[in-house]
Amino acid sequence: VEAEAERPRRTPGRIPSLSATAPVGPDTLDVPTVFLVHGLGRRPASLAPMGRGLVAAGFDVVNFGYPSWTGEADSLVAMLSDTIAACCADRVHEVNFVTHSLGGILVRKYLQDQSLEHRGRVVMLAPPNGGSEIIDFVQTVPGLRALLGPIGSALGTDSTSLPNTLGPAQFELGVITGDRSLNPIYSWLIPGPDDGKVSVESAIVPGLDQFLVVPFSHSFVMNREEVLDEIMTFLATGSFSQAALEAWAYSPDDSTTIDPDSVDVLPDSQSIGRDSADAAASSSVASHG
Repeated sequence: VEAEAERPRRTPGRIPSLSATAPVGPDTLDVPTVFLVHGLGRRPASLAPMGRGLVAAGFDVVNFGYPSWTGEADSLVAMLSDTIAACCADRVHEVNFVTHSLGGILVRKYLQDQSLEHRGRVVMLAPPNGGSEIIDFVQTVPGLRALLGPIGSALGTDSTSLPNTLGPAQFELGVITGDRSLNPIYSWLIPGPDDGKVSVESAIVPGLDQFLVVPFSHSFVMNREEVLDEIMTFLATGSFSQAALEAWAYSPDDSTTIDPDSVDVLPDSQSIGRDSADAAASSSVASHG
């Protein structure tokens, strides 16, 4: 209840941007901004239901799109930096981030390399902060290696991979990852609990503030109502809800017991359908993120 009271309220008549560039008007300058950053092989549409929920809660939302198959890390971070500068240079409220998978690595690199005056909070969903064993495997298969693209190829678990060359988080960070897999073959390659693409342990990064393990898969975690609730609570308060911490806070000896069929997804059947199509493609290399 307290967290709800602290959430920003939508200004009547304001239409927050859900495009890759956010027009700035006098009614959005003092409103908290949230950048959504999707994963490898995905599109902004994969985070659109979440974006609508955040808009309804009063945030100004920018759903950042980028060419995840073809872009290099530095060029993608430069794109993000330019978009933030164009959107938010004159804003007086904080700039927050919610990311999925690869998006979390790009934001880590951006926040490490760039200064952001009104830095807010970050919530990462299923981030490969320690890399992914799926990438390691694909790197050994010449016919598949090229499908990863330059940024996908940089997400392995070795010490020279992009996520493992970044420093600890030096910003307020909450991480939510899953331990349900839609792909038993991928999970066979990944040690320990995983979401079908990233191990629970690999989602951890030094410096994070709170960490939840939820009973959902990599491809669908962003569409769960409970996840959206925890994102909004963390952005508003710097903490996940007490109920979520009691149910889902991670310990290596814990196991989640909540039935994923007992919870709701965000009410947008068209977007959920797109994500279902992406999940069907997840049996191929082309949907790691």
